[in-house]
Amino acid sequence: MTENPVHRSYDELFVGGCWRKPATAERLTVVSPHSEEPIGHVPLAGPDDVDAAVAAARQAFDHGPWPRWDPQERMDKIEELAAIYALHLDEMSALITAEMGSPRRFSRLGQTAGAASLMHLTLAAARDFPWAERRRGVLGEVHVRRAPVGVVGAIVPWNVPQFLIMPKLIPALIAGCTVVVKPAPETPLDALWLAEMIEQIGLPEGVVSMLPGGPDAGEALVRHPGVDKIAFTGSSATGRRIAALCGEQLKRVSLELGGKSAAIILDDADVDKTVAGLKTAGLMNNGQACVAQTRILVSERRHDDVVDALAEMMSALRVGDPADEATDIGPLVARRQQHRVQDYIRCGTTEGARIVLGGQDSPAERGWYVRPTLFIDATNDMRIAREEIFGPVLTVLTYRDEDDAVRIANDSDYGLAGSVWTADAAHGLDVAARVRAGTYGINMYSLDTSAPFGGFKQSGIGREFGPEGLEEYVELQTVLCKGEMPPLSS
Repeated sequence: MTENPVHRSYDELFVGGCWRKPATAERLTVVSPHSEEPIGHVPLAGPDDVDAAVAAARQAFDHGPWPRWDPQERMDKIEELAAIYALHLDEMSALITAEMGSPRRFSRLGQTAGAASLMHLTLAAARDFPWAERRRGVLGEVHVRRAPVGVVGAIVPWNVPQFLIMPKLIPALIAGCTVVVKPAPETPLDALWLAEMIEQIGLPEGVVSMLPGGPDAGEALVRHPGVDKIAFTGSSATGRRIAALCGEQLKRVSLELGGKSAAIILDDADVDKTVAGLKTAGLMNNGQACVAQTRILVSERRHDDVVDALAEMMSALRVGDPADEATDIGPLVARRQQHRVQDYIRCGTTEGARIVLGGQDSPAERGWYVRPTLFIDATNDMRIAREEIFGPVLTVLTYRDEDDAVRIANDSDYGLAGSVWTADAAHGLDVAARVRAGTYGINMYSLDTSAPFGGFKQSGIGREFGPEGLEEYVELQTVLCKGEMPPLSS
């Protein structure tokens, strides 16, 4: 491994807590989306490496000490990891910015500070978690125990890699599971650096593996009979495939998938404050966020005011080097993603929507950049209003009245997030109750990582964060006793 935090390379994989040579010589080169130059390389894990990692995890779960430790003992190890992680937040955020183009200001808060916070919040939830409880049943006292689900395969995407590893890895470990993490091939460097930190806390052999790999490694992990649960964040198309494979094996699965969230701007909203909020809510992380508020719903009466304010805000965004503190919009993660977003912009104009600013041409000679783009004259049946673009593209849709706005917001295959902007917060709460979305904001959109996060409809199955996130990694065992039940141990 090299020492420069934004130029790291690895020659080995982290399998069962040890560094070992990969099964093949295939390498993965990590390329900066800004400079288009290599910043590191790692081995590319394949199915044989997955077999080795799952075998180690299976042995550790079935026969090792980790699942049999008291939860507090496991929590002590996570506290050690959190302390080590806290020493490297700025370097980790710089590395993620170099890997996938997240603007440095967002990277500090949304990438690494958020990941560090998740460790502490999961520990807090675990302290109050009912690992064992007693209930009065029909036949007498009932002992209800929460047991670890087993070997977990965690598959994470590239857009907020550390922030999405933590709500899988940390609750799974605290619950007593063993874990094989497959980070995305675009962002393997931060994951293997996390593996170095995990190595320092001295977990029992086999408890954690970190395997950067592509679709074949992911497929091998999902199909593996030694894996008890898959936790996945990514596209709905891949999520459907994973759900089908897990269904064949009756394997536990949790899925956090795509979104096409609607921001409903009511007529009494303060337009300037609303648009200032949408700068983050709609365009965070270069638009590469599943929760991004990308459908902007505005009444026919306020349409022009809102569009003018959005255009002014977006035209002032600084597009450029993501390592520059002044940058608002950095490059997209890969050339294929740049082309994908440009194709959506082209499709929008073909379908009849009109571009107010932006467009499909690149704003830079080098790097995988896309201009912040604002569409109007769009309808909710267009692809730019129905499909997740994952780039800095906002689409304005008009509604007749509030019922029509709610109808449009709900007219989506997705149900991950949403927001309403209004001078009346109590009324905003009523609107929230009418929208089928897993998380919602009133005059804002953000995640509270102590509260459950997940989606309705095709946006996923299950929840992350808080005690609900811990519940995803346990099985309930009910125990009855003939005669007097022994006291519940403290």
